Amino acid sequence: MKKFLKTTAVLAGTLAAAEAGASAYLYRRTMKRSKAKVERTMKMAGTDWNQYMPIIQERKERMMREVHEDVYQQSCDGLRLHAIYLPQGSEKEIAICFHGYTGQASSDFSGLSDYYLNRGISMLLVDQRAHGQSEGEYIGFGCLDRIDARAWIDWVVNRCGEDIKIILHGISMGASTVLMTSGLNLPKQVKGIISDCAFTSPKEVFTHVLHSMYHIPAFPMMQITDYVNRQKAGYGLDECNAAREVRKAQVPILLIHGDADTFVPCSMCEEIEQNCASKVTKLIVEGAAHAESYYKDMPAYEHAMTEFLEGVMKP
Repeated sequence: MKKFLKTTAVLAGTLAAAEAGASAYLYRRTMKRSKAKVERTMKMAGTDWNQYMPIIQERKERMMREVHEDVYQQSCDGLRLHAIYLPQGSEKEIAICFHGYTGQASSDFSGLSDYYLNRGISMLLVDQRAHGQSEGEYIGFGCLDRIDARAWIDWVVNRCGEDIKIILHGISMGASTVLMTSGLNLPKQVKGIISDCAFTSPKEVFTHVLHSMYHIPAFPMMQITDYVNRQKAGYGLDECNAAREVRKAQVPILLIHGDADTFVPCSMCEEIEQNCASKVTKLIVEGAAHAESYYKDMPAYEHAMTEFLEGVMKP
């Protein structure tokens, strides 16, 4: 019996050490800026971006030839945050744009820049914390970024005046950011939100990835990762959930998702829609993988945007 108990204790200790080690490895690769790699994200998302690179690069070069400036402000926890501002016309309509995980707004929104700039809509391309030129070691996954987004809204109002009309537009993690922001007390200048392939919460999307891509259980890895993140980054992985935050939304929301998205399942879009307190319009793009909807069906995407913007931007 003593031998059995000793063997059991050794096995339990070994398993616990293995779980702790795996959790630490997952945490570093996912949550720390220095370890999160765009190439790995693209591979996991499963979207073939090579076919779209010519148009993305062409539009990015054209966008950056526009008059633009780098702007900075400090976050509530002391980080220096960066964005690129592209003023258009009278500067009375603006899209504040939030990129995806391991991305940058100047890249993720280069394709959509033609749509906004050709219509005289200014753009503020935000580098979310721990991305691009913004400071930060720990990625916010929308939970922290929503507070930063609220500060960028104030920056726009101070810069452009009380009569500015603002649209929040996010892709992937940026989409979760803008939906989480919907639960805050937003100023009257925010007229609508466009969300492209948002996840509900970091915990739920990580659980999905562990199950679907790695074929391993989320327990107890998620619990360990959540605890570590609370200590290091200052927030829990389900502390802020887009599906819960939209229950407090007061501005119209356009939800966009690809039905072939295996990275952030379309079911998350449906859950967000079902919970939304404000008016919702939805576009599901057939055959589109993660963050591919705009390029997969550009006419449908732009038509949905035009109808939405005409509805929320009118006097």
